[in-house]
Amino acid sequence: MITTFLSQREVPKQEIKNLYKNRWHVELDFRNIKTTLGMETLSCKTPEMAVKEIWVYFLAHNLIRILMAEAASLADIVPRQLSFKHSLQLWQAYRQCPFDASDRESLLELFHMIEEKVVGNRPGRIEPRNDDRSLTRY
Repeated sequence: MITTFLSQREVPKQEIKNLYKNRWHVELDFRNIKTTLGMETLSCKTPEMAVKEIWVYFLAHNLIRILMAEAASLADIVPRQLSFKHSLQLWQAYRQCPFDASDRESLLELFHMIEEKVVGNRPGRIEPRNDDRSLTRY
């Protein structure tokens, strides 16, 4: 890994691994916002409205992440282990169904369906969110 640190001993290797992992999560989040939520092309015509449109995408992303966090909490796993796309698709299907806002049972069913899709470990790919072994060479 190439860094701008002048000395190898200046920053511990574990700290560099953690920085890389955090950067990877940011990349995944941007990909989810742009591709999965559909923000590749903004539809607004003015800069002010484009900023508002971007904020709506960020809000939608965070709302799906909240659903994932709730589901992960019930399953006793880390939210990053869950599929963002799967969670979004389930939410879109769930909101199409008529439901009572006080119906906790249907919401729990949604959380259980979200927790069923755990992100898999795909051999040969560097995916820091799956485990730390992919970072041992750095």
